[in-house]
Amino acid sequence: MSVEKTKVCIIGSGPAAHTAAIYLARAEMSPMLMEGWMANGIAAGGQLTTTTDVENFPGFPEGIMGTDLVDRMRQQSVRFGTKIYTETVDTIDLSKRPFKVVTSDRTVEAETIVICTGAVARRLEFPGSGEEEGGFWNKGISACAVCDGAAPIFRNNPIGVIGGGDTAMEEAHFLTKYGSKVYVIVRRDTLRASKIMQQRARENPKIEFIWDSAVIEATGNERGILGGIKVQNLKTKEVTELEVNGLFFAIGHDPATKFLAGQIELDEDGYVKTLPNHTSTNVPDVQDKKWRQAITAAGTGCMAALEAEHFIASHPLIEEQKEALEALIAQSKTVAVAEPETVPA
Repeated sequence: MSVEKTKVCIIGSGPAAHTAAIYLARAEMSPMLMEGWMANGIAAGGQLTTTTDVENFPGFPEGIMGTDLVDRMRQQSVRFGTKIYTETVDTIDLSKRPFKVVTSDRTVEAETIVICTGAVARRLEFPGSGEEEGGFWNKGISACAVCDGAAPIFRNNPIGVIGGGDTAMEEAHFLTKYGSKVYVIVRRDTLRASKIMQQRARENPKIEFIWDSAVIEATGNERGILGGIKVQNLKTKEVTELEVNGLFFAIGHDPATKFLAGQIELDEDGYVKTLPNHTSTNVPDVQDKKWRQAITAAGTGCMAALEAEHFIASHPLIEEQKEALEALIAQSKTVAVAEPETVPA
């Protein structure tokens, strides 16, 4: 296994990772980026690779495909000198500097690490829910209402939302701007959402709750996109068919932080804890569990890059301090000494 050294190692492959890479590379920090190989079941590029048209990222008035957007970011990272490895990080060692990042092919020793592994939206599996032939993922089924809710296929059409927490209530309320009706499908007869979010949803005339139920199948229409769902009552086992053109999973996210193995402080949901108003952790983007947007991820990546640059400048390794001292000593030994003037007799 080869060993490589770098000032900064970035772990991730989405907007946060590439923004950090661009800033650090332009600052001549020569970053390495580990983009992963199907890490967490998703191709390099993260959540953007699972969506189609991105219409809310500035600079693309006509919209851009998610895969195209992240590919442009990758090209920009490479242009400025980022070294990218398509390898998944297995473990890291933060016990001492330089930190170690370990994949199946190499060990990277880094003065600092920027973690941009993000989170994966939880998805349900039932006939028609996936990306395989006959599935309607990205053809009416999504896990991000803010990202996809304004798409033309949802406008003035009925939409379904699966979930009973705050996220589900928020997404249902958001989707009422576009859909003719929003069905909220809940497995129980109560909601887990906060009282204020429940009240907001219950008072919205466009929202209808379907209790004690689960979606068991998604079906298509003549255009080859989602046209309906089959919903089963978990108590009576009765199956009802609903005509919907959209179905959104709002059942939470799983942060990609398992490889950190307790070395970085995480919150109760597994997201990285950062200092207030900073991106630094308890070891001098896996921290955003609210907004989850490409543009906010990019902003966090920028902040992390600037903090990493500042950290390296203010916390040089002992080896670097020794080298600087030795260079200073060597320089002092080579200073020319002027010959004393000859005084005439």
